Amino acid sequence: MKVALASDHGGIHIRQEIAKLLEELNIEYVDFGCDCETSVDYPDYALPVAEKVASGEFDRGILICGTGIGMSIAANKVKGIRCALCHDTFSAKATRAHNDTNMLAMGERVIGPGLAREIASIWLTGEFEGGRHEGRIGKITEYENKHL
Repeated sequence: MKVALASDHGGIHIRQEIAKLLEELNIEYVDFGCDCETSVDYPDYALPVAEKVASGEFDRGILICGTGIGMSIAANKVKGIRCALCHDTFSAKATRAHNDTNMLAMGERVIGPGLAREIASIWLTGEFEGGRHEGRIGKITEYENKHL
């Protein structure tokens, strides 16, 4: 698995924790920044990472901002991206099992580093169940192919 990782200024500290987690799990990753605590625009980080995941250059992506909301909205504008905003472990597990998400967004101002690591670990190791969920994902893909 190869993961693209990015944050805006509001997610730097948790992004650093997630980078450590990826190293501990021996998961290959590229950190796309940002490396400053001055205000930057989250779409400048979310969109390029989402495009890299959608193209297949990366298998998955993890985005962090203050709330995770902006990053998830931006990423989900890219065709082929299913980015879930998760701030609890149940959602992290369910979004991989039921939604086959390829991107995860979290908010540094919402959760702490320990929970963020736990959520990311569950999400990274979770598997898509397929079955009845495949048809639902297929409907999303069909819509994207017609309208985007």
